[in-house]
Amino acid sequence: MSERMVEFRDCSGASAPELKLWPAVVIPRCDIETEIQRLAQLPPPPNGRRSSTIVHPNATEPGLGLAPGIRVTLNVLKPGERTRPIRHNSTQIDFCIVGRGTAMVRGQRIEFEQYDVWNTPSMAPYWCVNEDRDLQVRLTYSNAALLEKMNVHVVEDDPPLVAADATSPAVREAEPSNNNASPFGTFQLTKDGAFLMPYERYINPPVVEPKVLHWPWKLVKEELDKLAGLGKDYVGRRVYVLYNPTSGRTNGTTPNFSAAIAIRPPRIVDRPHRHTSAAINYYFAGSGRSTVDGKVYEWRSGDLMLSAPGWGVHNHASYDEPVYEMNVQDQPLNIAMESLLWQEQMKLPVTVLGAQAGFETNRTELKNS
Repeated sequence: MSERMVEFRDCSGASAPELKLWPAVVIPRCDIETEIQRLAQLPPPPNGRRSSTIVHPNATEPGLGLAPGIRVTLNVLKPGERTRPIRHNSTQIDFCIVGRGTAMVRGQRIEFEQYDVWNTPSMAPYWCVNEDRDLQVRLTYSNAALLEKMNVHVVEDDPPLVAADATSPAVREAEPSNNNASPFGTFQLTKDGAFLMPYERYINPPVVEPKVLHWPWKLVKEELDKLAGLGKDYVGRRVYVLYNPTSGRTNGTTPNFSAAIAIRPPRIVDRPHRHTSAAINYYFAGSGRSTVDGKVYEWRSGDLMLSAPGWGVHNHASYDEPVYEMNVQDQPLNIAMESLLWQEQMKLPVTVLGAQAGFETNRTELKNS
């Protein structure tokens, strides 16, 4: 077979292609429960991981996901089972939807219950255990789909394990050496702020060691329920981001994703808005509807939904009881790439969040009134 040659494709004067948004999709609770039971009936796999990837109809290999850059995996552990250790350069958010258990992440023990959330940093060895009498079911949100598209998703089974307080070899090796440092360092080249950086700094950037964090639902709910009292005049969304301070200005739970848990009091209708970050909602109490690009989707407790394909106009409404939902977006990635376009109301201008001033709500007015 002859080697394929690179080709030049003339795009002179061409217009940018139209956005082809993936349609919103609801995965009903009954389908999720059926798949949970199917996984539970399988013989124990060698690696202990009873898992199913939830794949959008528009997804293509490589990098199957529920959104173009977001993979959601349904994971089931039967009583007494545990998974084998694994690590990879994708980062994860885990959300327990049934049961309880233990996660060991980079030597740190996390005792989790239903609706707890925790993160797994890149290349952190981890495994899960179910010592309870009931099934354990988790939703795992990962940027593996994006890394597979880039052809750089590195996965290792049975990796070497580390203690919780150990400094990784990579961190120790990254410490600067006076013998190898450039005598000039990083310096300003032009008056308007262009710099030059030597190779020694290029291969040894400042280290921000990622933390393994756990957000217990019992504690989150106490704070979340206070937002219900804001009343119908509040124009924002009653939500708390599960914030990881190491993400800094990108407002993330991981470097790639923000996870947020929201409460919607009965009969609350959001204003239509849009953003280039994709959003996936898991509803674990209440029922309601979402209007996405003019189409209405109804959902109830236990449903999972791609609720906001990137840049699709959408809003949500609760029915006659309070709604609790877990929302995961690839917002931090878009902020880092300077691509997070956001339109909080369709009458307001579009802004690049993180690069331009954002939006305000009337929460201060309500608090002071």
